[in-house]
Amino acid sequence: MTTAASIATPPPVAPTGDHHDLAIALFAVIVLVTLGITLWVGRRGSAAEDFYAGGRDFTPLQNGFALSGDYLSAASFLGVAGLIALYGYDGVLYSIGFLVAWLVVLMLVAELVRNAGRYTLADVLALRLRRRKVRAAAGGASVVVTLLYLVAQMVGAGSLVALLLGTNSASARTWTIVAVGGLMIVYVTVGGMRATTWIQIVKAFLLIAGSVLLTVLLMIHYHGDLFELMRQAARHSGAGRRYLEPGLKYGATSTSRLDFFSLGLALVLGTAGLPHILSRFYTVPTARAARRSTMWAIGLVGGFYLMAIALGLGATALVGSAEVRHANSAGNTAVPLLALVLGGGNGSTGGVVLFALISAIAFATILAVVAGLTLASSAAFAHDIWAGAFRGWSLRRRTGDGAPRAEEPDSDRQEIVVARIAAVGIGAAAIVISLFAQQLNVAFLVGLAFAVAASANLPVLLYTLFWRRFTARGAVWSVYGGLVPAIVLVTFSPVVSGTKVALFPGVDFHWFPLENPGIVSIPLGFLAGWIGTLTSPEPADSDRFAELEVRALTGAGAA
Repeated sequence: MTTAASIATPPPVAPTGDHHDLAIALFAVIVLVTLGITLWVGRRGSAAEDFYAGGRDFTPLQNGFALSGDYLSAASFLGVAGLIALYGYDGVLYSIGFLVAWLVVLMLVAELVRNAGRYTLADVLALRLRRRKVRAAAGGASVVVTLLYLVAQMVGAGSLVALLLGTNSASARTWTIVAVGGLMIVYVTVGGMRATTWIQIVKAFLLIAGSVLLTVLLMIHYHGDLFELMRQAARHSGAGRRYLEPGLKYGATSTSRLDFFSLGLALVLGTAGLPHILSRFYTVPTARAARRSTMWAIGLVGGFYLMAIALGLGATALVGSAEVRHANSAGNTAVPLLALVLGGGNGSTGGVVLFALISAIAFATILAVVAGLTLASSAAFAHDIWAGAFRGWSLRRRTGDGAPRAEEPDSDRQEIVVARIAAVGIGAAAIVISLFAQQLNVAFLVGLAFAVAASANLPVLLYTLFWRRFTARGAVWSVYGGLVPAIVLVTFSPVVSGTKVALFPGVDFHWFPLENPGIVSIPLGFLAGWIGTLTSPEPADSDRFAELEVRALTGAGAA
């Protein structure tokens, strides 16, 4: 039986040089398997519907696994558990915010978006607000959101591989980020949505299976005594009872409490505005299948986050907060370190195997999510900005009038070529930004992406679906009214300058006190859309709203 004395001082658990070969071999297997899936699936179709929506022939169960795979990112597996390991109760609240967000998706957007759209968020807006500037605004916001999310995944990959190599050198993390960026470009340009979906399904199964394995081993270690687990976690946290109480990270000052409220608001509202989640609803044939997919995803995500709480507590109890922080200052390697201990400790065969297995699953998680994100961002650029805005403007200039014209025969093929080129450019940008953000917690970085999604995408989506008077000006103002303040506030926040863990720690030009801008930028997005609509010189088109309403509710005419 486990006693307090037997684990009073958790031993150092960093893996030794003898153990790296197995982990690297498993990483190579993961890469080869995912590349094999990409090459196999990538030959099955080249039409736009295959590239963007995977042919729309996935079942609700398959898409539910893919949805949970898209959602359970490095922030979930590495970042949330790391925050719990370092900050206890305050870290648990992260997982609650991620889970509650799915109720918004299920109740407000899943079926309606599937019926009203085709490939992207901007398709929903364009059904009612047929303006190039609306597509351009929505497409640009989607690119920004997915780019922020991409940075989080790639930072997590750098931390993970650096741990496996037994080094904290910047060069190891740098080359890992570059390699992950290269792989995600291959996944998207070769396989499109069909390959990305199958990679997500495999990854979600591995992630949940690995979490179940660790949780079972942890419960066996403590003989199912959750209270003993919590007591030992508090003892080895360095904070005592405060570890199990609110306020360890966010409760020190009124500013930190406000910052936490801002974060929670972004997490709960942001999921419904994430481009890579919304695009997943188009891979199933009907709105009913989209809703069933969401229900499967809620079950899988909910079970995972319950296990993530246990794993974060276990990392603190068996590894110790100090050791977790020593391995990675943001706590991103807490789960692999816990796996090493549960397998038998440093130097044991079981410890090495379990450590390598869990690390490989985490790496697969990162590869799968970056593929989905890159596809969503390249689709937003090619389908919304290039085809929907720029090409439409160019066609009007050539024809000399505003009359609708038949699409050019090769338009779909051109659009896919542009999407593949965009994937290369977005991947390169994500690599560069990630190199500057390596010291930030991946869950925190995802929180920023959620804030931008909730500020720029969610207001315009809800207004379009539910407000009869909403206009094109209101849509553009809503997107930019949320996007610009969110980016500006982050730029002048402690995330970028003024602290030791900022992007630029050597300078201080911050004036916004909060790390997450959601509490300001989300209301501004809604307010800008309302003001833009009231001041619009053109009234809303009631016929188009009626068309959208019928299609969204019944599916009549849906793609």
